[in-house]
Amino acid sequence: MKTKELQILWWDWLSTSERLLHSLHEQTAALTLRDVQRVERLQPELEKLLAKMKEIDDRAVACAKGLAEELGAEPSLRGLVRVLDKAEAQQVQAMANRVTIAARNVEAVLSKNQRLIENEMHYIHGTMTLVAKAASDSQQSYARSKAKRGSAAVLLDEAA
Repeated sequence: MKTKELQILWWDWLSTSERLLHSLHEQTAALTLRDVQRVERLQPELEKLLAKMKEIDDRAVACAKGLAEELGAEPSLRGLVRVLDKAEAQQVQAMANRVTIAARNVEAVLSKNQRLIENEMHYIHGTMTLVAKAASDSQQSYARSKAKRGSAAVLLDEAA
């Protein structure tokens, strides 16, 4: 089997993507619950798993290109599948499909979590704007009421 190394890399990638998806779902829950400590605790693990997936992906691409060159095929999945025997081509195509589906799932959850983070940042920005406005308004109100009291005191003194 000429594609054994490539398939091993893809299995490793799929296994890592499952662990990443689990952690991403934990992140989704933490973001939804606004559990900052949990989000911070998960971040290093997420970064480590994403880095590992990228490393495996880079190795798989290099392996596939090397295999394509070795077999005299164009450097693409289709080119590689065309030159393999039928059974091995079906295995490689099936694995590639699984990797593609897993990648889409990871991308969808990453995108959802990114939107949750952005929404939380907008919420925080809006809240801070309201707090700043309220603080500014209360300082102006205080200044006006102080001025009114001062003039009122003068009027009382004059009346006395």
